[in-house]
Amino acid sequence: MKDDTRSASDPLITGAEIARLAGVTRAAVANWRRRYDDFPAPAGGGTNSPLFHLTEVRAWLAKQRKGHDVSDEVRLWQSLRGAYGDDLIQGLAAVARLLADGTPPPGLAPEITQQTMEIAGNTSNTELIAALGERFLDSTRRAGSDQVTSPRIVQAVQHFAGPVPKTASILDPACGIGTLLLCLGPASGPTRHGQEVGPAMADFAQLRATLSGRTPTDVRAGDSLRDDQWPDLKADLVICDPPVASPDWGREDLLLDQRWELGTPSRAEGELAWLQHAYAHTAPGGRTILVMPASVAYRKAGRRIRAELVRRGILVQVVALPPGTATAHSLPVHLWFLRRPNPDGVQAVQMVDLTTNSPDGPLDPEPDQAVDVPLIDLLDDTVDLTPGTHVRGTHRDYLTEYATLRSQLQDQLHALEALLPQLAPGGGPGTLDNASVSVADLARAGLVEYTDGDPASASDHLDTDYLHGFLLSPANKRRSTSTSGAFRVDARGSRIPQMGIQEQRRYGAAFRALQEFEERTRQLARLSGQATALAREGLTNGALNPPPEGA
Repeated sequence: MKDDTRSASDPLITGAEIARLAGVTRAAVANWRRRYDDFPAPAGGGTNSPLFHLTEVRAWLAKQRKGHDVSDEVRLWQSLRGAYGDDLIQGLAAVARLLADGTPPPGLAPEITQQTMEIAGNTSNTELIAALGERFLDSTRRAGSDQVTSPRIVQAVQHFAGPVPKTASILDPACGIGTLLLCLGPASGPTRHGQEVGPAMADFAQLRATLSGRTPTDVRAGDSLRDDQWPDLKADLVICDPPVASPDWGREDLLLDQRWELGTPSRAEGELAWLQHAYAHTAPGGRTILVMPASVAYRKAGRRIRAELVRRGILVQVVALPPGTATAHSLPVHLWFLRRPNPDGVQAVQMVDLTTNSPDGPLDPEPDQAVDVPLIDLLDDTVDLTPGTHVRGTHRDYLTEYATLRSQLQDQLHALEALLPQLAPGGGPGTLDNASVSVADLARAGLVEYTDGDPASASDHLDTDYLHGFLLSPANKRRSTSTSGAFRVDARGSRIPQMGIQEQRRYGAAFRALQEFEERTRQLARLSGQATALAREGLTNGALNPPPEGA
């Protein structure tokens, strides 16, 4: 096991701290780790939160000439966060409007206007708005939000969608900031149509298209299911990453809507309402691509609609992407590919299972990861469209897979034994409350900086792991929770005990060990579920046998 202990002479730092040192986003640091073979190897931490030696990182940054000064674009981003807070998209739309029109829109602060125009004098509007859009994507990803489509899903959609002709018409009825709508096809040529329920997001998506030369593009505001702004449009390609957070998609108001040609979705099947909305806008011979939660493939409530998709030859392919592709959560997601049926019809649905791949791995399936399933084999009592159910049943090596899972479980159990720290008696509850300081005071003293909203140490006198550990205390969680029970990310009101740096590092090491222990227990639960399901499936279908007596 790697040594996670910090030394005073060479502390360990997180990816966020590397980003702060270099004046870049965390996404840029992750990209450096993938692109550069000589990037410092992790010296501690967990799989999802590696730690690096500060001296090695500084030497690598100097060698690669990565700047240590905060860039103008980072300062602009920080100004926008300070001015707009949680309504950041409003600020991004205002900056985009300034770049497009050349005059400040109402409400845009003079200092932000000045910063924007200074940057625009040294770089193109396209590069600036792309950089701000990337930061917005990165910040929503780390906040655990599905507000925007993740870059990995965008890459997967581009890969499986293939070339899009210049003459194509494209529609995204839930386009957000235009991520999917603007990523397909050549920059100019395709006619793009979008709709987004949030006016600021719709405005920003339209301005992104204008500033990046993606024309013609027309993005309108409104709820696509309740207030369709494109009622007569039939597009060659309809793409959609539908919102899944809200259970109220308007079923009571839309029970007799003509779009439900495959059946009226239940209240719990909002994704299948979006699917039919997208399909209703697909031209004859056209294609529909949807990003779907994995559960839509097998939930009982959607069985009848899934059966109609299969029976009518509408569904042509389902791709199960690797866990972690939707970076706001670790659950797998699927891509569903529909086509307005040709006279020939469809005889089989191609099932592609990439769930064993890395999220950053190749998207081309291996021969044992894809299978064409005849329609008749899908039309059973469950109409399960989960690719793994069909692919593994054809190609699966049950014995090897079970042995691998069993070995991984044993490794996790051995690691857990040594990981949970032994703790000594303290002075009793409340003994650390007497000498404490607020995070806001630490920030004013220059000891704390906010990197995309996350507090981190800005001084050798404050340990970041110590800071983050105490931010998660029950008392600080209560301070960050409103009377309605909503958790606020703002940690400025949290209080941190005052200790010397050596004592902070002892606490920091304990907090890091607890964090890795939590991560490994989650991995253990996931592996346990996989091993149990695999063993039960193998024992019941004849692929595995019980152990011999006495074994």
